[in-house]
Amino acid sequence: MGRGQGAGGSRAGRRGKGAGGSVEYVPQLTTLVKTPPSGDEWLHEIKLDGYRIGCLIDGGRVRLVSRNGQDWTGRFPEIADAARKLPLDSAVIDGELVVLEPDGRTNFEAMQRAASGRPPRAGLVYFAFDLLRLDGERIDRLPLETRKARLLKLVGDGKTGRIRYTEHVQGRGSEFFEQARRLGLEGVISKRRDLPYQPGTRDGWRKTKCLKQERFVIGGFTDPEGSRAGFGALLVGRRDGSRLVFSGRVGTGFSHALTLDLRRRLDALARKTPPFDPPPPPQFAKNAHWVEPSLACEVTFIERTDAGVLRHPSFQRLVTQDSTLKTHNWKSSHK
Repeated sequence: MGRGQGAGGSRAGRRGKGAGGSVEYVPQLTTLVKTPPSGDEWLHEIKLDGYRIGCLIDGGRVRLVSRNGQDWTGRFPEIADAARKLPLDSAVIDGELVVLEPDGRTNFEAMQRAASGRPPRAGLVYFAFDLLRLDGERIDRLPLETRKARLLKLVGDGKTGRIRYTEHVQGRGSEFFEQARRLGLEGVISKRRDLPYQPGTRDGWRKTKCLKQERFVIGGFTDPEGSRAGFGALLVGRRDGSRLVFSGRVGTGFSHALTLDLRRRLDALARKTPPFDPPPPPQFAKNAHWVEPSLACEVTFIERTDAGVLRHPSFQRLVTQDSTLKTHNWKSSHK
């Protein structure tokens, strides 16, 4: 599943034939950074939370291709129909397919439902952010600023419709990022305005995530897989009065030494039943080991799903709890 403007997938696996020929869609990908770059040579866009899609048009025939080369035209006929109405003969457009909420934010869960053919469909929008080819011309060789100007002329600046232009700001990266963080958005994509389009992961496109950080109680863990030692993922939850409510799996952010040390601690806290109320869904409980909820950890994440499960969680550090779930006195422990 290819989504966003991040890295992932083999270059060969992202080849897609054009609507009527052998045009490639091999997307440029971002490098993840902690802070957005400064300077007026950078353009900054809001990071959209959907699926990365190339729109290939040739003589009225349209194909929507994922960044991994999958043909998704049949899943999104609304977008294909809108693309046919653009004033061109042939083109390759790069963009993000999202579901917009009424407040203007994107909803990835709703996007997943739309991809599987379920409603809602009303908020389905393709945000075009780059133009690679137009009527036989290699637009990808031009600077980004020029490509986006051509794209804006092609798509227009309308705020409605299935295909829309992705706006940007020039410079002021830190200010733009802080505004995105305050609005609860996923992050910022920063791009060098003077560079051509370059397939693959490039430093000229950078991604900065707006991460939330909270403390969660550890109620279990899963077995390690592959070369991983200690455990696979922690099963964590949040306190709601006297209940521990399941919040998901945390499987990244651990050093090798920490997984071994934490596994020893968790084995000493083993119990036969899950401490979560209600118990986790079956897909999370598979190969699970339950523990007394006397340890906790700080976790960064993008957001919670509608079911309260963390998206893209990453372990930051371990904390210990004095006695029971009702205790509010937390002690820090080194990572």
